[in-house]
Amino acid sequence: MAKDTLAALQLEALQAVMVRTYLHVPFYRKRFDGSRIDPDDVRALDDLRRLPFTTREDLQANYPYGLFAVPLREVVRIHASTCMSVVVGYTRNDIKTWSDLMARVLVAGGVSKDDVVQIALGYNLSTGGFGVHYGAERIGASVIPTSTGNTRRQIKIMRDFKTTALVATPGYAALLGRTLQEQGAPRGALSLRVALLGGEPLSDILRQEIQDCLGVVATDNYGLSEVMGPGVAGECQERNGLHVNEDHFLVEIVDPSSLAPVAPGEPGELVITTLSKEAFPVIRFRTRDVTRLLPGTCPCGRTTRRMARVERRSDDIFIVRGVKVDPRRVAELFVEIEGHASAHRIQIEREGGMDSLTLLVGVEDSSDFDEVRKQQTRLERLRRGLSSELGLSVTLRLVERGSLDPSPSKTPGPG
Repeated sequence: MAKDTLAALQLEALQAVMVRTYLHVPFYRKRFDGSRIDPDDVRALDDLRRLPFTTREDLQANYPYGLFAVPLREVVRIHASTCMSVVVGYTRNDIKTWSDLMARVLVAGGVSKDDVVQIALGYNLSTGGFGVHYGAERIGASVIPTSTGNTRRQIKIMRDFKTTALVATPGYAALLGRTLQEQGAPRGALSLRVALLGGEPLSDILRQEIQDCLGVVATDNYGLSEVMGPGVAGECQERNGLHVNEDHFLVEIVDPSSLAPVAPGEPGELVITTLSKEAFPVIRFRTRDVTRLLPGTCPCGRTTRRMARVERRSDDIFIVRGVKVDPRRVAELFVEIEGHASAHRIQIEREGGMDSLTLLVGVEDSSDFDEVRKQQTRLERLRRGLSSELGLSVTLRLVERGSLDPSPSKTPGPG
């Protein structure tokens, strides 16, 4: 699409979103009125900068349905963040749009109707598995919804069903590759050609390891449940930046501190405005993901702008096995489970080639270690509660309280 045609499409869609949110979402109507913004005053794409930002805290404060722009009877699918603090909805047309966007991403990554696509992402309240599933079916590929876990079974399915395309988090794809090597299988034992990876940062070193172990071309993909799920952007096989689906998402890069636009090509926080989402539109959503928009065009011929891979965040949230973990929520869970705050530290450790979450929990002094039964009961109660609420397996260890910092923190573990 020509740039001027795209800009005209974006402006028309933005104006429609402004009117729809003002009429149907009290949160946005109050925000616009407070900023003295009339939706009819948005006459150019640059007017977007006058609009207030939306944050994850805003979404949490309107849990569960406060930001829906359509009646619940028109919502055919509901998803939520891992901790269920953010709930998002999809109309029937949203599901169709989602399918089309993921089809684009899959095709860019090398998938066609002749492929057998194994989706090793969660099929649950999170958006990952379902979004990719819709896109793969949209292009006519054969889909194997294996979900996550059971690594050896995953490899057996790959071998027996002749899987040609794998969709997984980078960490899990690497684990599959290492397990295959441990089994002594030759590199050509599988029919895999491509791997589409997302949900976690993908470094050059990790990408190369996955490509070497599995014998694939690995591409990076980006999405987040607050604006759609997977399908926001994805690499083509040139692997020189993620193509943003600009006809459905307006993207900005701002300075995380001043919130002012950064110079072209400079890194900053990614801000997204949805242009086609019906049930759950968001305006200027601060993703907290740090990236930059890349100059120039891609040899693949696609004309949409490209963004660099996301390598870090501008807040304290971190990602473990595709799950976002907020240290503040962890502290709240201690209070909910035990009735009081507990000194703790969050550590990210490397386990079997994948990140794992460990919590160091403080006790008053070493004498408490003698109360083995009492402490083990406490740890098991905490482990069950934290794992259930975070949607992630958690390991807990007791340490002397004095060895922890005065405030809860997160630190990287070994590896």
